[in-house]
Amino acid sequence: MSTENEGNEGTAAEAAPSVPSAPPVPADAPQGPPGSTPPAPPQPDVTAAQPQVPPAHDPATAPMAQVPAEPQSHTPPAPQSAADAGWPPPPPAVPAYAHGAQGGGPVWGPPGQLHGPDAPRKRGAGGLVAAVVVAALVAGGIGGALGYWAADSNDSSGSAGSTTVAASANPQDLKRDPGTVAGVASKALPSVVTIDAQGGDGEGGTGTGFVYDEEGHILTNNHVVASAADAGQLTATFSNGKKYGAEVVGRAEGYDVAVLKLKDPPKGLNPLPLGNSEQVAVGDSTIAIGAPFGLSNTVTTGIISAKNRPVASGDGSGGSNSYMSALQTDASINPGNSGGPLLSAGGAVIGINSAIQSTGSSTGQSQAGSIGLGFAIPINQAKNVAQQLIKTGQPVYPVIGATVTMDEKTGGAVISDQGSAGTEAVPKDSPAGRAGLKSGDVITKFNDTVVDSGPTLIGEIWTHKPGDKVTLTYKRDGKTSTAEVTLGERKGDS
Repeated sequence: MSTENEGNEGTAAEAAPSVPSAPPVPADAPQGPPGSTPPAPPQPDVTAAQPQVPPAHDPATAPMAQVPAEPQSHTPPAPQSAADAGWPPPPPAVPAYAHGAQGGGPVWGPPGQLHGPDAPRKRGAGGLVAAVVVAALVAGGIGGALGYWAADSNDSSGSAGSTTVAASANPQDLKRDPGTVAGVASKALPSVVTIDAQGGDGEGGTGTGFVYDEEGHILTNNHVVASAADAGQLTATFSNGKKYGAEVVGRAEGYDVAVLKLKDPPKGLNPLPLGNSEQVAVGDSTIAIGAPFGLSNTVTTGIISAKNRPVASGDGSGGSNSYMSALQTDASINPGNSGGPLLSAGGAVIGINSAIQSTGSSTGQSQAGSIGLGFAIPINQAKNVAQQLIKTGQPVYPVIGATVTMDEKTGGAVISDQGSAGTEAVPKDSPAGRAGLKSGDVITKFNDTVVDSGPTLIGEIWTHKPGDKVTLTYKRDGKTSTAEVTLGERKGDS
């Protein structure tokens, strides 16, 4: 099957292309019905591939992306005798949050939430289909509740006394230096919002976003807001509990980026500073903020564990793919973190959390959780997309103008025999056509980056802008050649 670099008509490949030595892809969108297997998506377009995604469902009952993580629970050893010590019995062990997913290959999946026995359930957007690096989308986690234990400290026998924990006598003790994790989190949290997206059909989910500018623009993932973009309600809740209505300014399905605007923004908004994702190095410290499983204002830490990781996913609406050359991090990212900021140790945004890696599970649980492999859209790319969306309301994609296959183990991106609907795979007036590329050529490098599949090529192309000149290395009849290509453009997702 094939996908055209600049086509809007291509569909996702039947199976997620494999990526040597690369972990699974991103996922953070809504999920499909319990026990269902996401339909095999047709070949996507090299500039806007679009795999099928199952409809959203309740994370507590339905499987998340395709390959979920194996849940594990740990029950702490009980004390010698709780009763003799005068303490109430220990609370029961908390069940693990990892959930299994149905379907083939690893995939991304939107974040979901657990619900207490009596808590009302919220339906979440469907799971995402992964390609290249398989992971579970971390977007729309569904709201949930955590129980707590309360024990009476009074004992009728009088054998046990109450214990009092004194608060700090000096408020200064709670202050932290700006360079610490606590200092960075304290400064960033007021600019991070929890997004609740409710579609007109009752479907919806929870994700994260952050303040982009003083005008009230919020930057997030497309799959977080996709269910409510056309006919639904969007709200953004700040860390102080204040809630504001929001509307979609523009969204880019292929990049998985969306911009919202608060309807009545408060004064004094503090946009998060944007860093330079090109200067990020493997091993750099990271801080992720979001609402995993609906738990707003959650902060986790880790490092950059890899760069330029090819990742593909669906947006949860069942019709489009997104591709990225992602930042990989081991900061704990779960359903609901999608759209939230990935910060550097200095507090600058270096990426937008979008997906998590998920492993297979035989437990049948419905939602995958973090196993230390998360993926974020580099902020340099997200910034360019956001500026275009705010300016025109629609995305612009760079293209080479060639249809490539999305098959696995091809050793590169193979140019198809024909394009969508029987069109030419490489039109003569396209960038690739003018550079001399033909059907059957196998593109093995994009500038200095090795290309092992169609999705990898797309992700690399989309890190650039229309008009950029790039070098493609390709094989034809056993001979390796190079071609200089000036990227063209395609406007919009349709």
